[in-house]
Amino acid sequence: MKITGTRWAVEESSQAAEGQGGLDQYQVRGWTLWYRHITLAMLTLALLATIAAAQPFSSANDRIPPALPEIRRLLAAIVLTRHHSITGILRWSDWRRHHQATARHYRYQRRSQP
Repeated sequence: MKITGTRWAVEESSQAAEGQGGLDQYQVRGWTLWYRHITLAMLTLALLATIAAAQPFSSANDRIPPALPEIRRLLAAIVLTRHHSITGILRWSDWRRHHQATARHYRYQRRSQP
């Protein structure tokens, strides 16, 4: 049973690395270039996971904590775009997480009813 739980964690980490870190987006032929790409992808995933783990979690809050995709979107929006202000981007993220928390609340409420 312990091995099954470990395998699940490895699968989740692998999917996060592929989707959020860009682990599956390499197009290189040499070992050195492949190694560099994998290293940068894993470093990206470690940075996203560290930021996500540092977020305070409160069940009384009406917002869900930002997950890896949300943090990646925020960093990309702040670093790569110049059309929006940082406060506008953060306000949009706050609205989105509030909307997700509200949807989760009503989904759980609907499931708990007979």
